[in-house]
Amino acid sequence: MTAEVLDDLQHPEDEASKRALGSSFYAAMRIMPPGQREAMFEIYSFCRAVDDIADDIEGDAEARLRKLDLWRRDIDAVYRGERVRGLSGLAVAVRDFGLEREDFRAVIDGMETDVRGPVRAPSFEELDLYCDRVASAVGRLSVKVFRMPDHEGRELSEHLGRALQLTNILRDLDDDAAISRLYLPHEFLVDEGIESVDPDTVLAHPALGEVCNRIVKLARWHFAEADRIMKAHPRRMVRTPRVMSEAYKAILSGLIKRGFKPPRTRVKLSKPRIVYIVLRHCVV
Repeated sequence: MTAEVLDDLQHPEDEASKRALGSSFYAAMRIMPPGQREAMFEIYSFCRAVDDIADDIEGDAEARLRKLDLWRRDIDAVYRGERVRGLSGLAVAVRDFGLEREDFRAVIDGMETDVRGPVRAPSFEELDLYCDRVASAVGRLSVKVFRMPDHEGRELSEHLGRALQLTNILRDLDDDAAISRLYLPHEFLVDEGIESVDPDTVLAHPALGEVCNRIVKLARWHFAEADRIMKAHPRRMVRTPRVMSEAYKAILSGLIKRGFKPPRTRVKLSKPRIVYIVLRHCVV
């Protein structure tokens, strides 16, 4: 048998689910019915693959851009109905749930922003576009799998995606600074008297907490809007995004409790806490 045939003999969930194992959202995805679960694993696997390209900071930038372009071509081929090696499971998800090509391309565009970076103190408008591409676009793909109505699904994606990404930004301040990235908006820095955009300088500034508290306030607002939308829909339809939301709210609370002055210890959820959140939303 050829390698291509062997690939096709694998269950669509096999390789995609392996890539999802390290995800904060793995438990939330596992609670879904089989067809939806496999589609979510495929979406995550795609996101993980392009994110790995963006985060390969030791790699040549032009080579990484070519890899992202290859992903654009492969996604286009899937939508033309062509057979693309390794993407048969994703093609099934596209077909069964009506996933939009523009959302896949938006995610790739967001990763290109990082490759062309490093991003340092973008304007608020630039940051919002980045959050839309790397997080809310993933949400727009996901709500199709949840089978939410289109308008409400897009609205949930806008708010929950931004809430999660803003929480990520606060959680990963030091990790991002280590690779010369700083996602705090320039306007917030200037308002608090921080003139530098150098990550290490900003993270050591005494006004950093005020900047981060503004991000906290914004994330909380997006979480509240997402909660409002989810409350209007059957619990079974939105239990996966509810798990994601509750998990990240807990991370945000941990960041607030820890504070933003150095040294900043890593905030993450324990496995028992994740299991509790999942069980809480699985009982319908």
